[in-house]
Amino acid sequence: MRYPLLPDNSIDKQTVALMVDYAIAHGVNYFDTALPYHGGLSETVIGEILSRYPRDRWMLADKYPGHQHSRTFDPAGTFERQLEKCRVDYFDFYLYHNICENSLDDYMDPRWGILEYSARQREEGRIKHLGFSCHATAENLEKILDGPYGEVIEFVQIQLNYLDWTLQDARSKVEILRSRNLPVIVMEPVRGGKLAHPGEAAEQRLQALRPGASAASFAFRWLQDIPGVKVVLSGMSDMAQMADNVATFDHPDPLSDSERTALEEIAEGMKNSVPCTACRYCCAGCPMELDIPGLLAEYNDLRVQFSHTPMMRLEQLPDEKKPHSCLGCGACAQICPQGIDIPGALADLAALYDKYPKWSEVCEERNRIAEAGA
Repeated sequence: MRYPLLPDNSIDKQTVALMVDYAIAHGVNYFDTALPYHGGLSETVIGEILSRYPRDRWMLADKYPGHQHSRTFDPAGTFERQLEKCRVDYFDFYLYHNICENSLDDYMDPRWGILEYSARQREEGRIKHLGFSCHATAENLEKILDGPYGEVIEFVQIQLNYLDWTLQDARSKVEILRSRNLPVIVMEPVRGGKLAHPGEAAEQRLQALRPGASAASFAFRWLQDIPGVKVVLSGMSDMAQMADNVATFDHPDPLSDSERTALEEIAEGMKNSVPCTACRYCCAGCPMELDIPGLLAEYNDLRVQFSHTPMMRLEQLPDEKKPHSCLGCGACAQICPQGIDIPGALADLAALYDKYPKWSEVCEERNRIAEAGA
């Protein structure tokens, strides 16, 4: 998803090839792509480069884009085109891409036959393992697993890092997957680069604990202690990142107690969050019957940095339940045990929601680019 780019924003295939060579030479064997990445070119590039190596030296994960609200791609046509682009006869891992609150209805729609088609491809050996990636809440992750998709999947890919352990309640998601004996594939281990550059004060603190170590290496080492984690994905964009990450995973190196404490405190410092405890006293008197704790959770997430996850969750709400519906009456603030200025926070959230791109807009643009490339 984060290939190195040339000045004209095309993929720097020469550098990608060098990175793949380095990765394979150092034991990396899992490569992850998806149809929407780089306007549909990610699959083509990684397929071309991996084809230089024997098929048994690497495993490839690709994804069905059912989250994109598009009727352009049917399961059979998409799958066959992905195999061709990636120059393979089968996928080692195939994921239902981003099953979440926004896309669950599309994935469940019997008109598309998504589940049945992919399950049949697994039976025929063209898919070795089926799973899905997910940005849903812990509650909705359980709903997905309790449905028909939970009956066929073998692993789940979730956003997991030391910031989202509490900010997006990744802890609960890991516990849910552990209870079902489902392996975890980690995405966003450094949260789009946020944890690779957590700020000057944080980086100085980490350097004092382990001179010469990158901030990213602390984030990766934090993951080594999480039960159930089988693969950690990192969208490396240059050789320096590749070399640093390979060195981090060269051998087990769990965090010390002092390092773990430092990361917990750095994460809390990043949040700058409103101290909502989800007691829900505020909801009882809200004339609009808003899910105020839920809205404040998305607000805290967006205050850290832009992320599609809270935007997706906000967009799927009915208009009358979005933050713009707050009347500013103040009844919630009067009863809040934490003394939060809830109307002010919801007004800020409404402004952020208006400012950032909507998930539906992102999907439309990705579809447009992919269709043009096709």
